[in-house]
Amino acid sequence: MVHFVGAGSGAADLITVRGSRLLSEADVVIYAGSLVNPQLLDYCKEGCEIFNSAKMTLEEVIEEIKKAEAAGKTTVRLHTGDSSIYGAVREQFDELIKLGIDYDVCPGVSSFFGAASSLKTEYTLPDVSQTVIITRTAGKTPVPERESIKSLAAHRATMVLFLSTSLTEILQRDLLEGGYPGNTPVAVVYKATWPEEKIFRCTIDTLHEAVTSDGLTKTSLIIVGNCLGDNYLRSLLYDPGFTTEYREATK
Repeated sequence: MVHFVGAGSGAADLITVRGSRLLSEADVVIYAGSLVNPQLLDYCKEGCEIFNSAKMTLEEVIEEIKKAEAAGKTTVRLHTGDSSIYGAVREQFDELIKLGIDYDVCPGVSSFFGAASSLKTEYTLPDVSQTVIITRTAGKTPVPERESIKSLAAHRATMVLFLSTSLTEILQRDLLEGGYPGNTPVAVVYKATWPEEKIFRCTIDTLHEAVTSDGLTKTSLIIVGNCLGDNYLRSLLYDPGFTTEYREATK
């Protein structure tokens, strides 16, 4: 059996209870060493075989899983955050299906949730944005033209950008040309929820300068939008003048 486990946003204690249990029971762990907090490996039992997938190809990962299956061992494939977001898991699923190897998926706390907690912000403020766009700037991995930053920026919704910290000059240009005002607030969160976490605040106009002056190149999330500002409407859910299924309006 193979368990794909989301490692959480960074801090070792932000893995799920199920994820930590699966790690503690695994005979083999293949973890994304370039991104996953190595402290999570402390959950592994003595004698567990551990492989760093940052140094492996897909074929090498699958080969280790095949060996474990042949020996009757349980494998955990440990991915950063939640494996459904930029996790490169579909190709692994397909290979396991071809081989007749059973697998399941344990969700994790994505880093974009971790960043929101660190920023103490709400992505979906009433009358500001009710939509969160999770995307990336086109780099070595292409992005479909219909999902370009310019086209998505036209919505002026809350935007969370993964894998884009080394491309901020292009990103800044595309955000502005797409329709965001230059004074739109931006937060850059380096290693959200890790002990070494850092938060940088700027605007779209100053994004590239802010990122390059601090030497950020990777392992950072960029959050764009007026959800980072101060103006919003109070939620109707707790408004005394609004009737809900559970209470009557009091005024």
